[in-house]
Amino acid sequence: MTVRLTEITGRELQSGRRDALDALIGFYKAFNARDLAGLATNWEQGDASSMDNPMGGIRRGWQSISEGYLKLFGGPAIVQVTFHDFTSQGGDDWHLFVGREKGTCITPDAKMAVRFRTTRWFTRREGVWRQMHHHGSVEEPGMLAAYQKTILGAALVQ
Repeated sequence: MTVRLTEITGRELQSGRRDALDALIGFYKAFNARDLAGLATNWEQGDASSMDNPMGGIRRGWQSISEGYLKLFGGPAIVQVTFHDFTSQGGDDWHLFVGREKGTCITPDAKMAVRFRTTRWFTRREGVWRQMHHHGSVEEPGMLAAYQKTILGAALVQ
């Protein structure tokens, strides 16, 4: 029997096949646990990987990407997200997940709901799936401004 997941939180049981879906689950497990070492094993190392989102801008290479995660994890906010409403397609050595994230951003002073559009692209090298690219965007300018203020100290867009 094949189980089709409709949400990914990182708490799902991985298949053990070490496929792209297991890698996606591994990403959310590490992100929601604020586990930088887990994210390092999930992302392609070196300079080929990239990330583009309204919080960290464009980042190229694992070193720059990890610095963005360190800034988020080192701040007062706890961000937890669930990937949902997604499509999945791929080939022998690539896989693309396109969907949405929903979750919460909690600080000592406030709790806010967050919603993002998200694309995660994985490639397989030497039999191991690694995240190569992430693109995130926000459809709600007010939510984005509040989230940026919470995480970065000021809204970057109006």
